[in-house]
Amino acid sequence: MTDSTTKPRIALGADHAGFHAKEIIKKFLLEHGYVVDDLGTNSEASVDYPDFGKAVSERVAAGGAQLGILVCGTGIGMAMTANKVPGIRAAQAHDAFTARMAREHNDANVLTLGARVVDDTKAVEIVREFLGTQFEGGRHQRRVDKINDLDHTRAPK
Repeated sequence: MTDSTTKPRIALGADHAGFHAKEIIKKFLLEHGYVVDDLGTNSEASVDYPDFGKAVSERVAAGGAQLGILVCGTGIGMAMTANKVPGIRAAQAHDAFTARMAREHNDANVLTLGARVVDDTKAVEIVREFLGTQFEGGRHQRRVDKINDLDHTRAPK
């Protein structure tokens, strides 16, 4: 097993629908030597997913964690929230292939999952693939640069 100092620090968050899956993912990460910043929620009591999506995304954008993982019911709300934070390239994945492509081609720095879409075993498989994949760069870099440039574009009023 690789020393945890060579592994990325992971910011982890979920809403009430994703709480159980978050705990399963956290256990997997800790068992595999990752440093995890669990930013909540800490129960299945109803909460607002944007609060946790924002916290994790801001942690990643500020450099306090290299990657983020967010879980809600579908993964959609967390992806929408995360992608509002400048510097974040959040990708929703439903399987190992989409997780791998998110990292290889899009240099995604936040993964979003739907706890009502994938079971616990599949969630861990997706996380493993996401964390085990590196950005290819090359022809993909100019595309990622174009995505990053949108962080500096103001929406029309």
